[in-house]
Amino acid sequence: MRTPSSYLQAATCGVVLSLLHAGAQASALPHDMSPLGMFIAADQVVKSVLIGLLIAALATWVVLLVKGASLLKARRDAAQAVAVLKQATCLADAAIKSGASLLAQGLLDDVQQELNLSHAHAPAPALKERAGFRQEQLIAHKVRNMTQGIGLLASIGAVAPFVGLFGTVWGIMNSFIGIAVSQSTNLATVAPGIAEALLATALGLVAAIPAVVIYNVLSRGINQYKAQLRAASAQVLLMLSRDLDTRKQA
Repeated sequence: MRTPSSYLQAATCGVVLSLLHAGAQASALPHDMSPLGMFIAADQVVKSVLIGLLIAALATWVVLLVKGASLLKARRDAAQAVAVLKQATCLADAAIKSGASLLAQGLLDDVQQELNLSHAHAPAPALKERAGFRQEQLIAHKVRNMTQGIGLLASIGAVAPFVGLFGTVWGIMNSFIGIAVSQSTNLATVAPGIAEALLATALGLVAAIPAVVIYNVLSRGINQYKAQLRAASAQVLLMLSRDLDTRKQA
């Protein structure tokens, strides 16, 4: 018959063995649980996903710097062109005053080229229509040039969360495979693999959220730039209509 002291000794031995087993498992775990340590400990698929998401996040900020600078410059030039054209009374006066505005010169040259190509006695409505068409083509060309590269942000914002989710699913699958192989359900054994897997989802959101925000900001800026171009074009067409009326009276 076992005495209470024997039960106490058996319980103590069981606790000691459990602590030794847990210590052996903990020693096999990676000690560095920082993002860099989890990246180094991840497998090749998760590493590839993380590297791709890092490149996407970097590309987002590069697009912001490059496209944002060009958009600010273009909007400043468009505002200057509108101010110059509003001060002019006719096409000849606008050509003199638009020396410092390349956009105003381009719009005026486009209309003047159409006047040179048209017949001297061409109807005024036909001249206005053709000049307006040329102005619309010029505006569309400038807007297309400004929107180049913006689609990359939309793609990153739409795809990055799913890429991060794929890395998470892959990492959790590997964690469960490790549980099945080691036949241990200890949380200390499972937690590092799950943390590495969730890092992919976190990085996917880090890449996607700024991309969506920057895309919306640049899209609004491009729409405002397009409105400025239309305002400058309207001033040119207004002066064209005024000159055609003057020519008709003469």
